[in-house]
Amino acid sequence: MSLFARLFGTQQDPREEWRPLWHTIVEQAREPDWYRMCGVADTVEGRFDMITLVLSLVMLKMEQDEELAPQTALVTELFVEDMEGQLREAGIGDPTVGKKIGNLMSSMGGRLGTYRQRLADEDRAALAEALKRNVTMAQEDEAEALAERMIRLHKRLRRSSAEQLRAGEIAA
Repeated sequence: MSLFARLFGTQQDPREEWRPLWHTIVEQAREPDWYRMCGVADTVEGRFDMITLVLSLVMLKMEQDEELAPQTALVTELFVEDMEGQLREAGIGDPTVGKKIGNLMSSMGGRLGTYRQRLADEDRAALAEALKRNVTMAQEDEAEALAERMIRLHKRLRRSSAEQLRAGEIAA
């Protein structure tokens, strides 16, 4: 959508259809059990890591669905928009925001690839090791619990329909 259309409201922003899903991703990432039971550090870094973890799982679900795959870019744009706002709120200035967003996207891409491979292999130990490298842990010995919870969420997402995801819902 062009900047002109966004500014003057001549068309609805196509990302808005996916905003409920984005809110669900953030809610899932903020679930206290990730931090209490799975050893994730309750810090800015740990929370970012959890957002990228949940977003990665959603992206993996979407890329496997012919109807959803083209929409992954819109969900990614919501992630970038939110992260940019968070950086600005933290006092990061314009000259640095673009570079930071680029680094965040690079990090996200690497994690997505790692999680895709580890979940496909169904190797829990390898997934736990990948999580130790990619998630800021307060307790590294809880990485296996984090891997188990991640796998459960991955399975729930795989059971979720396109309609559920658009509504910001994840199957039970």
